[in-house]
Amino acid sequence: MSKRLVEAMADLDEDVVLEEVKALKEQGVDPLDIIASLQEGMGIVGKRFEEKEYFLSELIMSAEVFNEASQLLGGMEQSGSSKYGVFVLGTIYDDIHDIGKNIVTTVMRSNGFEVIDLGVDVPTAKFIEAIKEYKPKVVGISCLLTTCFDNVKECIQAIEDAGLRNDTKILIGGGPVDEATGKYVKADVVAKNAQNTVDYCKELVEV
Repeated sequence: MSKRLVEAMADLDEDVVLEEVKALKEQGVDPLDIIASLQEGMGIVGKRFEEKEYFLSELIMSAEVFNEASQLLGGMEQSGSSKYGVFVLGTIYDDIHDIGKNIVTTVMRSNGFEVIDLGVDVPTAKFIEAIKEYKPKVVGISCLLTTCFDNVKECIQAIEDAGLRNDTKILIGGGPVDEATGKYVKADVVAKNAQNTVDYCKELVEV
């Protein structure tokens, strides 16, 4: 573990992060070890976010710095380092918003998850297909339109009817989504932001 890299990642010092990644790579350090240091730093970013020392802009920036650093390693963040398994995510059908979903995708990947991003306007059948194929412990459904709450409800009910809810938790998120929405659509958890999603999924995987 490179202490300098962990600290630079935690402090969002992009120049030092990239410089250290290049140096470690030149020294022949295993890319997975470099990723582990970056992820350690991301963990600190997450704690600072929860303690309100950092805000959403810092969280997004940390994910961008992580992505840039991992690109220097040839996109290693996806190969073999998804220590927390698979997370399937998509924006419900009839909703084409993707900003929140994209932030969650980036932050989840930089925290050690393999993210299967289904995109926007995702039909129920596609969620069901992805659960069968990837067997994720958590599926994230993003919804930024109140008019689409019934679509989320229908999708979750269909996943249950297909017998796929025993091993899979369903997480929902998006601007207008709150606890009341969660109860209405019968989701397992409502995530307020990307860090919430990371924390919930890590807890579930580590149980």
